[in-house]
Amino acid sequence: MSASITSISAVRLPEERQRLIVERLAGGGRVLAAELAREFGISEDTVRRDMRELAAAGLCERVYGGVLPLSPASGPLVQRQEQARPRKLALAAAALPLLRQGQLLLIDAGSTNGAIAELLPDNLGLSVATNSPAIAALLAPRRGIGLIVIGGQVDWRSGASLGARAVRDVAALRADLCFLGACSVDARRGIGGFSLEEAEFKQAAVAASDAVAVAVTNEKIGTGAPYDVAAMRQIAYLLVEHDADPARLASFYGEATQVRVADAA
Repeated sequence: MSASITSISAVRLPEERQRLIVERLAGGGRVLAAELAREFGISEDTVRRDMRELAAAGLCERVYGGVLPLSPASGPLVQRQEQARPRKLALAAAALPLLRQGQLLLIDAGSTNGAIAELLPDNLGLSVATNSPAIAALLAPRRGIGLIVIGGQVDWRSGASLGARAVRDVAALRADLCFLGACSVDARRGIGGFSLEEAEFKQAAVAASDAVAVAVTNEKIGTGAPYDVAAMRQIAYLLVEHDADPARLASFYGEATQVRVADAA
């Protein structure tokens, strides 16, 4: 713990408290109002007010009892596709043992899920339903993989078909396995999304699938997003990078979710 944090009880100005809250978020994920109130020597209501102001400024995500760092995965898909590509391909390789002969896969939009689609084998008789035009274009020439395109208006930021039609399309499916895109992942808060329509589609995808897998890069673990998608008990598999922080992963173990660690990129 840094010297600035140990001297927190002496802090009285809101700007100082908020700066220290941001430092704490950057260093360790979830920050609880009750714990900070004791350290600050002030009321929980005052700490919650600081947290509300930070959340309104887009610096964190409010959750029950405190705040989480805001997920950095808020940029448009076209920007994210080439970022950390070797790491995403390593996560995709970790997803391959989940595949079985003749499965219907539901693959949500997202750059890591795009890497999974790239590595799908042609010899398992797989069918893929996707709301991602980019993933559909990737799989369309593949003779060994059946393709179902989920319709609807395409959101330029997420690169996904969303809205009422997309939700109706996915509700008509019964997928064996869904690779769900996650904007944020937290053991208590679960999976989060950045827009209401995105969250609604993802909720429908979870409901339409026998099992759900989520593959996430390190920076999404222990973060929040404005809209709740699914609790971790609804996620069968969490695929993480080889060097994911053990302290952040610890809270996921012992839940219904099976944590699988990818090989190094």
